[in-house]
Amino acid sequence: MSVANEPADPIARGILPTAKQSLKDLFVWKQRVVVRNEYGEEHTEWQAPEPLKNPISLFAQLSARDWLYFIVGFASWTADAFDFHALSIQTVKLSKYYNRSKTDITTAITLTLLLRSIGAAVFGFAGDKWGRKWPMVVNMVILGLLQVATIYAATFQQFLAVRSLFGLFMGGVFGNAIAMALENCPTNARGLMSGILQQGYSFGYVLAACANLAVGGSTESWKTVFWAGAGLSIGVGLIRILFPESKQFVEARKAGKRAQAPGVFWLETKKMIRQEWKMCVYCIILMTWFNYYSHTSQDSYTTFMKTQKELSDSGATRASILMKTGACVGGTFIGYFSQWFGRRRSIICAALISACLIPAWILPETEGGLSASGFMIQFFVQGAWGVIPIHLNELSPPAFRSSFPGITYQLGNMISSPSAQIVNAIAESHFLRSHKSGDIVEAYGPTMGIATAIIALGIAVTAALGPEKKGRHFETVGPPVAADIPKDIEEGRISEEKSETKAVEVSQKA
Repeated sequence: MSVANEPADPIARGILPTAKQSLKDLFVWKQRVVVRNEYGEEHTEWQAPEPLKNPISLFAQLSARDWLYFIVGFASWTADAFDFHALSIQTVKLSKYYNRSKTDITTAITLTLLLRSIGAAVFGFAGDKWGRKWPMVVNMVILGLLQVATIYAATFQQFLAVRSLFGLFMGGVFGNAIAMALENCPTNARGLMSGILQQGYSFGYVLAACANLAVGGSTESWKTVFWAGAGLSIGVGLIRILFPESKQFVEARKAGKRAQAPGVFWLETKKMIRQEWKMCVYCIILMTWFNYYSHTSQDSYTTFMKTQKELSDSGATRASILMKTGACVGGTFIGYFSQWFGRRRSIICAALISACLIPAWILPETEGGLSASGFMIQFFVQGAWGVIPIHLNELSPPAFRSSFPGITYQLGNMISSPSAQIVNAIAESHFLRSHKSGDIVEAYGPTMGIATAIIALGIAVTAALGPEKKGRHFETVGPPVAADIPKDIEEGRISEEKSETKAVEVSQKA
């Protein structure tokens, strides 16, 4: 079989061989790619990365329908982020409202992040089985209603209970949003669109911070921000009703109706976990690092500026807005850059640069200095994050492109859920003297700085030893072997155990 590019050794199997090959490939400019021809024959070759194209020409490759899917995915991710950050940027207000410590208030953040993985599993599998549309509609409307319920939580215990429920439904947004937004994108536009999509999270933070700035610093004003978040979430859910199902999902369903038979999807899920458990574990570890990375560097940053740097509420909010504006720019730029430079190289470089910027991030005393340093470090923190949506999509088993990214992302969130609580607990138990007033203040800066440095190095090492599948085709969406399962299985004439055995036998023959 003739090949146009230089042949390469096959993709390594096993944990240590994969780590060794992945580390070596970082220093090879060409990428090791598995290529399949029209006869289903596969070979591995070295491919040179395509030169970066003009972003305008990449945007033009998306049809009106592609843009529609993308915008809805972006809007849902933005609303999700607004709802979450409406709490994190108002920790001090909520602390006064419920007469609790800031560490107690961040318990709500821990519970939200802890329970998101359950929502990711439920709504992710629903998105793979029944489509992207209606699971997202239900998700967004209930999120908005839970924002309203938070406003009417009379006691701290009720507040924690509602935020726990909020976490369950918040977890379902990410997987369906990125599947709908990216699975229709042309291959060479994915890096750019991934970077833009991920910044829906940062954009949601900016909107929440703007809302917080608009309502002022009074204790009761946090409720107004939550009302705004509720309207945004419900609005996105209602708008989603007006638009069609994802084209990729509809085409896959038409092409493989037998794959939709009761029980087959769940057989495929078990098979995927059995065959891809190493990839699942790797992605969960990577997303654990990444969730620590973002939550440690941002959730307590407004509190840091108000307590240790003694800025006013409006000054700290303005600096937070500029900080996350840097995140929007960085995520878009580095996501786009990763299409040429590689997913893992982009992540590693961004993480290491952010670690070098930590002293400049926590040492300034003025609003201007904190705004500028916050802009720069979040440029690289969210720059690394900008690669993640497409990186997870490319690593996902084809039939589980809605559930796999969402579940691995949210399990990482679950493991890292105490991040804000840990930062607040350590900072509130260690003190230093303020350069501005000379008072003893809580040590938020050193706590966040040391933690972020450790996390950035962890991300760099994990990405260096992990796989990459940049440029992977997304055409295969339906369950990969369901079409080969005998008709008796579909019609229920064979038990689940026997049908599972048949599915494994088919895959082994393939």
